[in-house]
Amino acid sequence: MQGLVIKSTGSWYQVHGADGQDYDCRIKGKFRIKGIQTTNPIAVGDQVEFEMEPNSDNGVIFKLHERSNYIIRKSINLSKQAQIIAANMDQAFLVVTLVSPRTSLGFIDRFLVTAEAYRIPATLIFNKLDLFSDEGLEVLADYKSIYERLDYPCYTVSALEGTNIPVIEGLLKDKTTLFSGHSGVGKSSLINALLPGRSIKTGEISESSDKGQHTTTFAEMHTLPFGGYLIDTPGIRELGIYDIKPEELGHYFREMRDLMHLCKFHNCRHINEPGCAVLKAVENEEIDTSRYESYLSIYHGNETRA
Repeated sequence: MQGLVIKSTGSWYQVHGADGQDYDCRIKGKFRIKGIQTTNPIAVGDQVEFEMEPNSDNGVIFKLHERSNYIIRKSINLSKQAQIIAANMDQAFLVVTLVSPRTSLGFIDRFLVTAEAYRIPATLIFNKLDLFSDEGLEVLADYKSIYERLDYPCYTVSALEGTNIPVIEGLLKDKTTLFSGHSGVGKSSLINALLPGRSIKTGEISESSDKGQHTTTFAEMHTLPFGGYLIDTPGIRELGIYDIKPEELGHYFREMRDLMHLCKFHNCRHINEPGCAVLKAVENEEIDTSRYESYLSIYHGNETRA
Protein backbone atom coordinates (compact mmCIF):
# COMPACT_ATOMS: atom_id res chain seq x y z
CA MET A 1 0.00 0.00 0.00
CA GLN A 2 1.12 3.56 -0.70
CA GLY A 3 0.52 6.61 1.45
CA LEU A 4 1.55 10.03 2.69
CA VAL A 5 3.06 10.50 6.16
CA ILE A 6 0.85 13.10 7.87
CA LYS A 7 2.01 12.82 11.48
CA SER A 8 5.15 11.77 13.32
CA THR A 9 5.43 11.04 17.03
CA GLY A 10 8.98 9.73 16.98
CA SER A 11 8.48 5.99 16.94
CA TRP A 12 5.05 5.91 15.23
CA TYR A 13 3.86 7.51 12.01
CA GLN A 14 0.33 8.20 10.81
CA VAL A 15 0.05 7.45 7.11
CA HIS A 16 -2.82 8.62 4.91
CA GLY A 17 -3.33 5.73 2.52
CA ALA A 18 -4.28 5.95 -1.15
CA ASP A 19 -7.62 4.45 -0.09
CA GLY A 20 -8.38 7.56 2.01
CA GLN A 21 -7.89 5.78 5.35
CA ASP A 22 -5.33 6.73 8.02
CA TYR A 23 -3.03 4.02 9.39
CA ASP A 24 -0.72 3.95 12.42
CA CYS A 25 2.62 2.61 11.21
CA ARG A 26 6.06 1.89 12.53
CA ILE A 27 9.22 1.49 10.47
CA LYS A 28 10.78 -1.82 9.57
CA GLY A 29 13.62 -2.85 11.90
CA LYS A 30 16.84 -1.54 10.31
CA PHE A 31 15.27 1.16 8.16
CA ARG A 32 17.95 3.82 7.62
CA ILE A 33 18.61 6.27 4.82
CA LYS A 34 22.05 6.04 3.23
CA GLY A 35 24.26 9.04 3.76
CA ILE A 36 22.11 10.85 6.33
CA GLN A 37 22.48 10.27 10.06
CA THR A 38 19.15 11.39 11.42
CA THR A 39 17.09 10.82 14.53
CA ASN A 40 14.08 10.22 12.26
CA PRO A 41 14.51 8.30 8.98
CA ILE A 42 10.90 9.10 7.99
CA ALA A 43 9.37 12.59 8.15
CA VAL A 44 6.00 14.24 7.65
CA GLY A 45 5.46 14.82 3.94
CA ASP A 46 7.21 11.59 2.89
CA GLN A 47 5.59 9.27 0.38
CA VAL A 48 5.99 5.70 1.59
CA GLU A 49 4.97 2.11 0.97
CA PHE A 50 3.68 0.01 3.86
CA GLU A 51 2.03 -3.31 4.61
CA MET A 52 -0.33 -4.35 7.38
CA GLU A 53 0.98 -6.49 10.20
CA PRO A 54 -0.72 -9.89 10.51
CA ASN A 55 -3.73 -9.83 12.86
CA SER A 56 -3.27 -6.12 13.56
CA ASP A 57 -4.65 -2.72 12.59
CA ASN A 58 -1.09 -1.34 12.42
CA GLY A 59 1.17 -1.06 9.41
CA VAL A 60 4.91 -1.37 8.77
CA ILE A 61 6.68 1.11 6.47
CA PHE A 62 9.20 -0.73 4.31
CA LYS A 63 9.96 1.74 1.49
CA LEU A 64 10.54 5.50 1.23
CA HIS A 65 9.97 7.18 -2.14
CA GLU A 66 12.58 9.65 -3.36
CA ARG A 67 12.11 13.13 -1.90
CA SER A 68 11.85 16.27 -4.01
CA ASN A 69 13.35 18.16 -1.04
CA TYR A 70 13.50 18.20 2.73
CA ILE A 71 14.50 20.62 5.47
CA ILE A 72 16.87 19.49 8.18
CA ARG A 73 18.47 20.81 11.34
CA LYS A 74 21.32 19.65 13.51
CA SER A 75 20.27 18.15 16.83
CA ILE A 76 21.87 20.64 19.23
CA ASN A 77 22.53 17.98 21.87
CA LEU A 78 23.56 15.26 19.41
CA SER A 79 26.15 16.99 17.29
CA LYS A 80 26.61 14.18 14.77
CA GLN A 81 22.92 13.64 14.21
CA ALA A 82 20.22 15.67 12.54
CA GLN A 83 16.45 15.86 12.52
CA ILE A 84 14.50 16.06 9.28
CA ILE A 85 11.75 18.59 10.01
CA ALA A 86 9.61 17.79 6.94
CA ALA A 87 9.85 16.62 3.33
CA ASN A 88 8.37 17.33 -0.11
CA MET A 89 7.16 20.89 0.44
CA ASP A 90 6.54 23.70 -2.05
CA GLN A 91 7.49 26.48 0.37
CA ALA A 92 8.46 27.23 3.97
CA PHE A 93 7.02 29.99 6.17
CA LEU A 94 8.94 31.24 9.19
CA VAL A 95 6.61 32.85 11.73
CA VAL A 96 8.50 35.74 13.36
CA THR A 97 7.74 37.96 16.36
CA LEU A 98 9.73 40.95 17.58
CA VAL A 99 8.25 40.78 21.10
CA SER A 100 6.92 38.01 23.37
CA PRO A 101 9.19 36.25 22.34
CA ARG A 102 11.71 38.05 20.14
CA THR A 103 12.89 36.22 17.03
CA SER A 104 16.53 37.17 16.49
CA LEU A 105 17.99 38.15 13.12
CA GLY A 106 20.48 35.33 13.60
CA PHE A 107 17.70 32.76 13.87
CA ILE A 108 15.95 34.17 10.79
CA ASP A 109 19.19 33.98 8.80
CA ARG A 110 19.85 30.39 9.87
CA PHE A 111 16.39 29.40 8.70
CA LEU A 112 16.84 31.18 5.35
CA VAL A 113 20.29 29.63 4.81
CA THR A 114 18.84 26.17 5.46
CA ALA A 115 15.94 26.83 3.06
CA GLU A 116 18.39 28.08 0.38
CA ALA A 117 20.61 25.01 0.84
CA TYR A 118 17.67 22.66 0.27
CA ARG A 119 16.10 24.81 -2.50
CA ILE A 120 12.89 25.62 -0.65
CA PRO A 121 11.30 29.05 -1.30
CA ALA A 122 11.02 30.85 2.05
CA THR A 123 8.65 33.55 3.29
CA LEU A 124 8.70 35.54 6.56
CA ILE A 125 5.39 36.04 8.40
CA PHE A 126 5.59 38.76 11.07
CA ASN A 127 2.88 37.94 13.61
CA LYS A 128 1.35 39.78 16.63
CA LEU A 129 0.85 43.05 14.75
CA ASP A 130 -1.71 43.94 17.44
CA LEU A 131 1.10 44.24 20.06
CA PHE A 132 3.23 46.76 18.15
CA SER A 133 3.82 50.29 19.44
CA ASP A 134 4.87 53.05 17.03
CA GLU A 135 8.48 52.32 17.94
CA GLY A 136 7.88 48.61 17.34
CA LEU A 137 6.47 49.35 13.88
CA GLU A 138 9.72 51.18 13.05
CA VAL A 139 11.77 48.13 14.08
CA LEU A 140 9.42 45.95 12.04
CA ALA A 141 10.02 48.17 8.98
CA ASP A 142 13.79 47.82 9.52
CA TYR A 143 13.54 44.02 9.74
CA LYS A 144 11.37 43.81 6.64
CA SER A 145 13.66 46.08 4.61
CA ILE A 146 16.65 43.77 5.25
CA TYR A 147 14.85 40.81 3.71
CA GLU A 148 12.67 42.46 1.08
CA ARG A 149 15.87 43.87 -0.46
CA LEU A 150 16.90 40.24 -0.94
CA ASP A 151 13.54 39.31 -2.51
CA TYR A 152 12.30 37.32 0.48
CA PRO A 153 8.53 37.94 0.72
CA CYS A 154 7.51 39.47 4.07
CA TYR A 155 3.95 39.71 5.41
CA THR A 156 2.54 41.19 8.61
CA VAL A 157 -0.40 39.52 10.34
CA SER A 158 -2.31 39.37 13.59
CA ALA A 159 -3.68 35.91 14.26
CA LEU A 160 -5.57 37.37 17.26
CA GLU A 161 -7.40 40.04 15.23
CA GLY A 162 -7.46 38.22 11.88
CA THR A 163 -5.39 40.91 10.14
CA ASN A 164 -4.24 39.80 6.66
CA ILE A 165 -5.33 36.18 7.20
CA PRO A 166 -7.03 36.12 3.74
CA VAL A 167 -3.69 37.20 2.20
CA ILE A 168 -1.94 34.22 3.84
CA GLU A 169 -4.72 31.89 2.64
CA GLY A 170 -4.00 33.03 -0.91
CA LEU A 171 -0.29 32.17 -0.50
CA LEU A 172 -1.09 28.71 0.87
CA LYS A 173 -3.75 27.68 -1.65
CA ASP A 174 -2.98 24.41 -3.45
CA LYS A 175 0.57 24.22 -2.04
CA THR A 176 2.30 22.16 0.63
CA THR A 177 3.71 24.64 3.15
CA LEU A 178 5.93 24.16 6.19
CA PHE A 179 5.18 26.45 9.16
CA SER A 180 8.12 26.93 11.52
CA GLY A 181 9.28 29.31 14.25
CA HIS A 182 10.12 29.63 17.94
CA SER A 183 7.63 28.40 20.53
CA GLY A 184 5.30 31.25 21.46
CA VAL A 185 5.33 33.15 18.16
CA GLY A 186 1.62 32.42 17.69
CA LYS A 187 2.04 29.71 15.09
CA SER A 188 -0.79 27.62 16.53
CA SER A 189 -3.09 30.66 16.78
CA LEU A 190 -2.31 31.49 13.16
CA ILE A 191 -3.06 27.92 12.09
CA ASN A 192 -6.34 28.01 14.03
CA ALA A 193 -7.27 31.17 12.10
CA LEU A 194 -6.54 29.30 8.85
CA LEU A 195 -8.26 26.08 9.95
CA PRO A 196 -11.48 27.08 11.71
CA GLY A 197 -12.85 24.27 13.81
CA ARG A 198 -9.59 22.32 14.22
CA SER A 199 -8.58 23.88 17.57
CA ILE A 200 -4.81 23.38 17.52
CA LYS A 201 -3.59 23.74 21.13
CA THR A 202 -2.01 27.13 21.91
CA GLY A 203 0.45 27.91 24.72
CA GLU A 204 1.22 30.73 27.12
CA ILE A 205 4.42 32.76 27.16
CA SER A 206 6.67 32.13 30.14
CA GLU A 207 7.13 35.45 31.92
CA SER A 208 10.47 34.45 33.42
CA SER A 209 12.17 33.63 30.13
CA ASP A 210 9.87 35.29 27.57
CA LYS A 211 9.95 31.97 25.74
CA GLY A 212 6.94 30.12 24.49
CA GLN A 213 5.87 26.89 26.08
CA HIS A 214 6.11 23.98 23.65
CA THR A 215 2.60 22.98 22.58
CA THR A 216 3.31 21.00 19.38
CA THR A 217 5.46 18.02 20.30
CA PHE A 218 5.44 16.38 16.86
CA ALA A 219 5.11 17.44 13.25
CA GLU A 220 1.66 17.13 11.68
CA MET A 221 0.19 17.81 8.26
CA HIS A 222 -3.24 19.45 7.99
CA THR A 223 -5.45 19.57 4.89
CA LEU A 224 -6.43 23.16 4.12
CA PRO A 225 -10.15 23.77 3.38
CA PHE A 226 -9.26 25.99 0.40
CA GLY A 227 -6.76 23.50 -1.10
CA GLY A 228 -3.25 22.48 -0.14
CA TYR A 229 -1.50 21.17 2.96
CA LEU A 230 0.03 22.88 5.97
CA ILE A 231 2.81 21.16 7.95
CA ASP A 232 2.87 22.32 11.57
CA THR A 233 6.17 21.71 13.37
CA PRO A 234 7.30 21.83 16.99
CA GLY A 235 8.57 25.20 18.17
CA ILE A 236 12.31 25.44 17.56
CA ARG A 237 14.53 27.08 20.19
CA GLU A 238 17.74 26.86 18.16
CA LEU A 239 18.41 25.94 14.55
CA GLY A 240 21.70 24.13 14.12
CA ILE A 241 23.05 24.24 10.56
CA TYR A 242 23.66 20.72 9.25
CA ASP A 243 25.91 19.48 6.46
CA ILE A 244 26.88 22.89 5.01
CA LYS A 245 30.64 23.21 4.63
CA PRO A 246 32.15 26.61 5.58
CA GLU A 247 33.49 27.09 2.05
CA GLU A 248 29.97 26.59 0.63
CA LEU A 249 28.20 28.89 3.06
CA GLY A 250 28.43 32.11 1.02
CA HIS A 251 26.41 30.46 -1.77
CA TYR A 252 23.38 30.40 0.55
CA PHE A 253 23.47 34.13 1.29
CA ARG A 254 21.82 35.63 -1.79
CA GLU A 255 23.61 38.97 -1.59
CA MET A 256 27.00 37.27 -1.25
CA ARG A 257 26.35 34.75 -3.99
CA ASP A 258 25.96 37.59 -6.50
CA LEU A 259 29.39 39.06 -5.62
CA MET A 260 31.64 36.08 -4.96
CA HIS A 261 32.93 35.84 -8.53
CA LEU A 262 34.40 39.35 -8.12
CA CYS A 263 36.68 38.35 -5.21
CA LYS A 264 40.42 38.38 -5.92
CA PHE A 265 40.87 34.78 -4.73
CA HIS A 266 38.61 31.97 -5.92
CA ASN A 267 38.76 30.34 -2.48
CA CYS A 268 38.03 33.58 -0.60
CA ARG A 269 36.42 33.02 2.82
CA HIS A 270 35.05 36.62 2.92
CA ILE A 271 36.58 37.15 6.37
CA ASN A 272 39.86 39.09 6.03
CA GLU A 273 41.18 38.40 2.54
CA PRO A 274 42.48 41.29 0.40
CA GLY A 275 40.41 42.11 -2.67
CA CYS A 276 37.23 40.55 -1.20
CA ALA A 277 34.15 41.90 -2.99
CA VAL A 278 31.90 40.82 -0.10
CA LEU A 279 33.87 42.75 2.53
CA LYS A 280 33.86 45.79 0.25
CA ALA A 281 30.07 45.52 -0.07
CA VAL A 282 29.72 45.31 3.75
CA GLU A 283 31.91 48.44 4.10
CA ASN A 284 29.77 50.27 1.53
CA GLU A 285 26.57 49.16 3.33
CA GLU A 286 25.44 47.24 0.26
CA ILE A 287 25.29 44.12 2.45
CA ASP A 288 23.48 44.54 5.75
CA THR A 289 25.81 44.25 8.77
CA SER A 290 23.44 41.88 10.59
CA ARG A 291 23.48 39.48 7.64
CA TYR A 292 27.28 39.51 7.53
CA GLU A 293 27.42 38.88 11.31
CA SER A 294 25.15 35.88 10.77
CA TYR A 295 27.52 34.62 8.07
CA LEU A 296 30.50 34.87 10.45
CA SER A 297 28.55 33.20 13.25
CA ILE A 298 27.56 30.22 11.11
CA TYR A 299 31.03 30.03 9.49
CA HIS A 300 32.70 29.75 12.91
CA GLY A 301 30.19 27.16 14.14
CA ASN A 302 28.43 29.32 16.72
CA GLU A 303 25.03 27.64 17.01
CA THR A 304 23.17 30.31 18.90
CA ARG A 305 23.81 33.83 17.58
CA ALA A 306 21.08 36.11 19.00
